[in-house]
Amino acid sequence: MLDRSQRGARTPAELYGLDATVNEVLTRREAIRRGGAVAAAAAVFPSDFTDRLARIAPQDAVVPWTNAPDAGGRSNTLDWQSLESWVTPSEHLFRVGHYGMPEVDGATWSLEVGGMVDRPMTFNLDQIRSRPSQDVTMLLECAGNRGFATFMGALHNATWTGTPLAPLLREAGVQDGGIEVVFFGTDTATETIRDIEVEQQFARSLSIEDAMAEDVILAWAVNGEALPTGNGFPLRLIAPGWYGVANVKWLSRIEVRDTRFMGKFMARDYVTLRQEGSDADGVWAETSVGRTNINSIPAKVVRTDSGYRIHGAAWGKPVDRVEVSINGEAWQRVTLGEGQDDPHTWTFWHMDWDASPGEHTVTSRAVSTSGEVQPTMEDPEMVQKITYWESYGSVVREITIPAE
Repeated sequence: MLDRSQRGARTPAELYGLDATVNEVLTRREAIRRGGAVAAAAAVFPSDFTDRLARIAPQDAVVPWTNAPDAGGRSNTLDWQSLESWVTPSEHLFRVGHYGMPEVDGATWSLEVGGMVDRPMTFNLDQIRSRPSQDVTMLLECAGNRGFATFMGALHNATWTGTPLAPLLREAGVQDGGIEVVFFGTDTATETIRDIEVEQQFARSLSIEDAMAEDVILAWAVNGEALPTGNGFPLRLIAPGWYGVANVKWLSRIEVRDTRFMGKFMARDYVTLRQEGSDADGVWAETSVGRTNINSIPAKVVRTDSGYRIHGAAWGKPVDRVEVSINGEAWQRVTLGEGQDDPHTWTFWHMDWDASPGEHTVTSRAVSTSGEVQPTMEDPEMVQKITYWESYGSVVREITIPAE
């Protein structure tokens, strides 16, 4: 296996500005080698639920997991148990800055639309806000979420308000041959590429087809308020179904191109490295982080009048069903709840459990409407991945049910 120096990867602490104590990357292969699925399961969320769930599952009824890491004190992540609504409050939205956090003056800011278009355009903020608006509620997850043991709350569910991108591109007139739309942020930094220093903007791209999806918007508000600076003020891209990195913040330019965009955050960073095949004849494949993966977690177990109930969440793809295994035994289908009709938000689920006193494990897996099954931590898809991006294997929770 390549070590970090050979891979040239930054630590999660370096990427997200976290304390140096979280520098260790817990890769999936390393987790398996250190003790199997239970060790790998340590890199998961703490218990999470909202005020709606709390009304049917009071906090004093919660039986805590015995293998959930401490959730407190980490920057840029949400404290899941403090949420008061299904939509994450704006002050609790996680944020990531790759080239710092630019302070943009909304009064002088402008957005350029150019490249392979018939009618290049420039908009100020008032002109963008005066366009037809659309609300999109979605779960936005960082591609590094759950990639190491102390970075676990990097996702949120919020309602974004903005103008659809597709009509704007049609007005600009995408020319024949245009295949990609590149979104440039205001944030910049000096990068050294092959010993040459260059000033580089943060940028990501979508194909023309993906950019023209009806739910892709240019958002100027979240949860009914102007975007916070850390979440992209004055304008950001919202692309449901894509990991957070694709949802470019602090937009300054949208450019249509006739070639594949191979900027740093498409081709050199946010790249998942995975071995395909056996150690003897395998090849190493690199893929750019893009669409979200089917995911789920058992979030909490609560006491009820008749026993116990397991609550959980699933997201990443449109959810067809969620199944739970107790103590590694047969999978049981659970009851889906809020969010099951919305492909872009999380889906809550629950299962009643006649639990006996003692130690148990609880594992969930989600299945998408297209048949994708959330893999186990022992699946080659997870074991042979040596970068922390896109960690979505099924979670094994440990719990001790007290004696009556």
